[in-house]
Amino acid sequence: MKVTAILPEELVSEVKKYSKGKNITDSLKIALSEWIELKHIIELNKNISKKPIEFEDDITAEKIREINRR
Repeated sequence: MKVTAILPEELVSEVKKYSKGKNITDSLKIALSEWIELKHIIELNKNISKKPIEFEDDITAEKIREINRR
């Protein structure tokens, strides 16, 4: 998709610096992808806070290793 956007030069410079993209387009793709991933993690954390994961009492690390080795 082709998009025209007016962005502050300082913002673009920081995005280029931290994303280490080959060019502005690549840098923006990296930055936006990472931002979306972060938002997904934040949303997941909210969901887990509302309904924490519960484990059965008889589950141990040894039992999980045994299951994973099958």
